[in-house]
Amino acid sequence: MAMSLKGKRFLIAKPGLDGHDVGAKIIALTLRDAGAEVIYTGLRKSPAYIARVAVQEDVDAVGLSLLSGAHNELVRETLAQLRDMDGGDIKMFVGGTIPMEDHQQLLDSGVSGVFTAEMKLEDILAQIENMLA
Repeated sequence: MAMSLKGKRFLIAKPGLDGHDVGAKIIALTLRDAGAEVIYTGLRKSPAYIARVAVQEDVDAVGLSLLSGAHNELVRETLAQLRDMDGGDIKMFVGGTIPMEDHQQLLDSGVSGVFTAEMKLEDILAQIENMLA
Protein backbone atom coordinates (compact mmCIF):
# COMPACT_ATOMS: atom_id res chain seq x y z
CA MET A 1 0.00 0.00 0.00
CA ALA A 2 1.02 3.62 -0.41
CA MET A 3 3.24 5.43 2.02
CA SER A 4 1.95 8.35 4.00
CA LEU A 5 1.58 11.84 2.58
CA LYS A 6 1.69 13.29 6.10
CA GLY A 7 3.07 16.81 6.02
CA LYS A 8 2.34 17.33 2.32
CA ARG A 9 0.01 20.11 1.19
CA PHE A 10 -2.19 19.96 -1.90
CA LEU A 11 -4.48 22.35 -3.73
CA ILE A 12 -7.24 20.65 -5.71
CA ALA A 13 -8.87 22.98 -8.20
CA LYS A 14 -11.53 23.09 -10.91
CA PRO A 15 -10.49 25.61 -13.57
CA GLY A 16 -12.74 26.73 -16.37
CA LEU A 17 -16.48 26.46 -16.72
CA ASP A 18 -17.04 22.78 -15.94
CA GLY A 19 -19.44 22.27 -13.05
CA HIS A 20 -18.80 18.63 -12.13
CA ASP A 21 -16.53 18.06 -9.14
CA VAL A 22 -17.13 14.52 -7.88
CA GLY A 23 -13.72 13.35 -9.14
CA ALA A 24 -11.96 16.33 -7.56
CA LYS A 25 -13.64 15.60 -4.22
CA ILE A 26 -12.72 11.90 -4.41
CA ILE A 27 -9.04 12.80 -4.98
CA ALA A 28 -9.15 15.40 -2.20
CA LEU A 29 -10.56 12.84 0.25
CA THR A 30 -8.09 10.17 -0.87
CA LEU A 31 -5.16 12.54 -0.31
CA ARG A 32 -6.57 13.58 3.07
CA ASP A 33 -7.01 9.96 4.10
CA ALA A 34 -3.33 9.40 3.22
CA GLY A 35 -2.37 12.11 5.72
CA ALA A 36 -2.08 15.14 3.46
CA GLU A 37 -3.50 18.58 4.07
CA VAL A 38 -5.87 19.41 1.20
CA ILE A 39 -7.36 22.71 0.11
CA TYR A 40 -10.21 22.56 -2.40
CA THR A 41 -10.95 25.76 -4.31
CA GLY A 42 -14.44 24.89 -5.46
CA LEU A 43 -15.81 25.27 -8.98
CA ARG A 44 -14.94 27.56 -11.86
CA LYS A 45 -11.70 29.15 -10.70
CA SER A 46 -9.34 31.03 -13.00
CA PRO A 47 -5.74 29.89 -13.55
CA ALA A 48 -4.56 33.12 -11.87
CA TYR A 49 -6.70 32.44 -8.79
CA ILE A 50 -5.49 28.84 -8.58
CA ALA A 51 -1.84 29.89 -8.87
CA ARG A 52 -2.25 32.67 -6.30
CA VAL A 53 -3.82 30.34 -3.72
CA ALA A 54 -1.20 27.64 -4.40
CA VAL A 55 1.65 30.09 -3.76
CA GLN A 56 -0.02 31.73 -0.74
CA GLU A 57 -0.75 28.33 0.85
CA ASP A 58 2.77 27.01 0.05
CA VAL A 59 1.45 23.75 -1.39
CA ASP A 60 3.64 20.90 -2.62
CA ALA A 61 1.38 20.19 -5.58
CA VAL A 62 -1.69 21.38 -7.45
CA GLY A 63 -4.21 18.91 -8.83
CA LEU A 64 -6.48 20.16 -11.60
CA SER A 65 -9.73 18.38 -12.39
CA LEU A 66 -10.54 18.94 -16.05
CA LEU A 67 -13.66 17.75 -17.83
CA SER A 68 -14.43 20.61 -20.21
CA GLY A 69 -12.10 19.75 -23.09
CA ALA A 70 -10.04 22.91 -22.50
CA HIS A 71 -7.35 21.05 -20.55
CA ASN A 72 -4.38 22.03 -22.76
CA GLU A 73 -5.12 25.75 -22.50
CA LEU A 74 -6.06 25.68 -18.80
CA VAL A 75 -2.94 23.70 -17.84
CA ARG A 76 -0.67 25.93 -19.93
CA GLU A 77 -2.16 29.09 -18.38
CA THR A 78 -2.07 27.74 -14.81
CA LEU A 79 1.59 26.70 -15.17
CA ALA A 80 2.44 30.14 -16.60
CA GLN A 81 0.66 31.86 -13.71
CA LEU A 82 2.52 29.67 -11.19
CA ARG A 83 5.86 30.62 -12.77
CA ASP A 84 4.90 34.32 -12.81
CA MET A 85 4.08 34.14 -9.07
CA ASP A 86 7.34 32.37 -8.13
CA GLY A 87 5.55 29.03 -7.80
CA GLY A 88 7.35 27.29 -10.64
CA ASP A 89 8.63 24.63 -8.23
CA ILE A 90 5.09 23.52 -7.34
CA LYS A 91 4.25 20.20 -8.99
CA MET A 92 1.03 19.81 -10.95
CA PHE A 93 -1.06 16.78 -11.78
CA VAL A 94 -4.27 16.62 -13.75
CA GLY A 95 -7.21 14.30 -13.94
CA GLY A 96 -10.55 14.00 -15.60
CA THR A 97 -11.74 13.58 -19.16
CA ILE A 98 -8.45 13.88 -21.01
CA PRO A 99 -7.99 12.00 -24.30
CA MET A 100 -5.01 9.63 -24.36
CA GLU A 101 -3.52 11.51 -27.32
CA ASP A 102 -3.22 14.64 -25.13
CA HIS A 103 -1.40 12.98 -22.20
CA GLN A 104 2.12 13.36 -23.62
CA GLN A 105 1.57 17.00 -24.57
CA LEU A 106 0.47 17.73 -20.99
CA LEU A 107 3.49 15.91 -19.58
CA ASP A 108 5.79 17.78 -21.98
CA SER A 109 4.25 21.10 -20.85
CA GLY A 110 5.32 20.44 -17.25
CA VAL A 111 2.56 18.34 -15.70
CA SER A 112 3.92 15.58 -13.44
CA GLY A 113 0.99 13.16 -13.80
CA VAL A 114 -2.15 12.60 -15.85
CA PHE A 115 -4.86 10.50 -14.22
CA THR A 116 -8.09 9.08 -15.58
CA ALA A 117 -11.28 7.78 -13.99
CA GLU A 118 -10.31 4.23 -14.99
CA MET A 119 -7.25 4.26 -12.72
CA LYS A 120 -7.28 2.77 -9.23
CA LEU A 121 -7.02 5.32 -6.42
CA GLU A 122 -4.07 3.46 -4.88
CA ASP A 123 -2.19 3.70 -8.20
CA ILE A 124 -2.89 7.43 -8.43
CA LEU A 125 -1.72 7.89 -4.84
CA ALA A 126 1.48 5.93 -5.50
CA GLN A 127 2.25 8.07 -8.55
CA ILE A 128 1.65 11.27 -6.60
CA GLU A 129 3.95 10.06 -3.82
CA ASN A 130 6.65 9.23 -6.40
CA MET A 131 6.18 12.66 -7.98
CA LEU A 132 6.91 14.33 -4.62
CA ALA A 133 9.74 11.99 -3.55
